[in-house]
Amino acid sequence: MLRSIVLLAAFLAGCASPLPPDPALLPPQIIDSPGPAYATDQRHSQGVPGIERAANGRLWAIWVTGPESRQVESPASYVVLATSADDGRSWSDLKFVIQPHRLVRAMSPSIWIDPNGRLWVFWAQSAGLRDGRWGVWAMTADSPDSANPTWSEPRRISNGILLNKPTVLNNGVWLLPIAMWPLNTPELRLEGYDLGPYSPEMLIHEDMGEEKLGSNVYVSHDQGETFEFLGQARIPSTRVDEHMLVERRDGSIWMVVRTTYGLGQSLSTDGGRTWSPGVPCIKADNVANKRFFLRRLQSGALLMARHNGPDANRSHLTAFISDDDGATWQGGLLLDERDRVSYPDGVQAPDGVIYLIYDYDRAGEGVIQLATFREEDVRAGEPTTPPARMRIEINRLKP
Repeated sequence: MLRSIVLLAAFLAGCASPLPPDPALLPPQIIDSPGPAYATDQRHSQGVPGIERAANGRLWAIWVTGPESRQVESPASYVVLATSADDGRSWSDLKFVIQPHRLVRAMSPSIWIDPNGRLWVFWAQSAGLRDGRWGVWAMTADSPDSANPTWSEPRRISNGILLNKPTVLNNGVWLLPIAMWPLNTPELRLEGYDLGPYSPEMLIHEDMGEEKLGSNVYVSHDQGETFEFLGQARIPSTRVDEHMLVERRDGSIWMVVRTTYGLGQSLSTDGGRTWSPGVPCIKADNVANKRFFLRRLQSGALLMARHNGPDANRSHLTAFISDDDGATWQGGLLLDERDRVSYPDGVQAPDGVIYLIYDYDRAGEGVIQLATFREEDVRAGEPTTPPARMRIEINRLKP
C-alpha cells in the first residue's frame, strides 16, 4: 500500500522523472451514455448481479460484463447498471458503465439502499485479473426513485473485495463484509495487452500482510462518511470468502462464509471486533464453493438462497427459511433447477415481496435473471401467492 501511495505522489508532484500513477488507484470513468462499444454484441460474458428496490418500487440491477468470453473473470471486465419502473417486467438499457483504466478491471459489485434512503453502488478494482490487493470503491445517489439520479464522485474505501450488502445493527452502526481472499497470489493475465508505461512488477502487490488475509469487517459510525477496519474472522478452507453478516436476536453477529466444503461460520459477541474460531455451518457437496444469499426478513425469519442439487454443480437454486437464527432450515422453494445458475442477491419490499436476482450461463446465453416470491412460498416449498414469478429476464447476451 505504501509503495502505491509513493508512486502516485511522485506522479502528482511532477518530479523530474515521474513514475506513472498506480492505475488501480485511479477513479474509473462513469459512462452515463454507453455507446456501441458496450452494446450487447460487444459483450461476451456477464454475471455476479445485485439488486435493490427504491421506495417508489423502482428496481435497480447491477452486474459485471465485458468483451471477453472467460466467464466474468477477465482483466477487461466492467460493471453496468440497469433499472425497471414496472416491477421488473421491463428493463432499461444500460444506465451507466463503470469503466476503470485500460489495465484495470471492475468486479464484484454490490448495490444497497441505506437507512437514509441513499443508493450505494460498490465495486472492486484490480490491475489485471488479480493484483494481490484489490480495492473497494463506492459512489452514492440521493434519489433512487429517479430513473436518472445524480451520482457522487467515486471514492476508494479500502483494500479487498466487498461483494455482499452491508448490515445495519440495531444500534445504527454499519458493518461492511470486506474480504482479502486467501486466493491472493497475483495473476495479471495481461498477455497481449499493451502495458506501457507499466511493467508487470509495477502492477503487482504482494505485501498486503498475512494479518489482512481473511473475512474482514469494516465499520462506519457516521452513516458512511468514514469507514475503518474493525475485526476479522479466520475460517478454514476458504478461497473466495464472500461472507455475509446477520445480527442475531441475542445481539451477537453471525458470519457465514463460502468455503470449499460448503458454508463456514463464526460469531462475534462484541459488535464485530473479535470473532470465534471458524467452524462448519453446512457441510455438503451441493453447496460447496458457491455463493449464497442470507438476509433477515421483516417477519424476523432468516432467508437463505443457495444451491441444493444432487451434485457439486451450480444448479437447483433454492430458497430456505429459518425461525431459529440459522440453527435449522425449512421449506425449500426451487427458483431455478438448471445447471449454470449462480450468485443470488436479494431485497424485500415493504409489502413482503422478495426480489432475488442471479445469473445463468455466464459465458453462453449470459442471462441476468429475477425471481419474485413471498416468505409463504418458501415455507410451502412452492409458489402459492400471486406475486410469485420465476425466470424473469433482466438482460441477455445471446438468444
